[in-house]
Amino acid sequence: MEKRERNVQTAPMLFPIEPEQFWQMLRVLVREEGSQLERQPVHTPAYDTPGLTYKPLYKIGEVCQLFQVTKPTIYDWIKHGKLKPYKIRSRVYFLWNDIQQLLQLGEQPNE
Repeated sequence: MEKRERNVQTAPMLFPIEPEQFWQMLRVLVREEGSQLERQPVHTPAYDTPGLTYKPLYKIGEVCQLFQVTKPTIYDWIKHGKLKPYKIRSRVYFLWNDIQQLLQLGEQPNE
């Protein structure tokens, strides 16, 4: 097959450097910056509160994993008053104390 040559009009360059040379310089610069970032230690923000030994708020997905149930089950528990949801902005959370109480109810033998 024949290669078709395009009639591409190039705009006048505003700086005296060839495009290929410019891209090569840009690649070298990106590599240098990338290697500097790799050398720097990653600072993770500390969300831990001193003295806090448990996570106070749980998302619905975490509660599902903890009890090994589905979201509709959690919604059913909310409807029946077993769990109380707390809304913070647009998100729903559950208190650890409420989860602990529900866990203790599940561990008690049915008499």
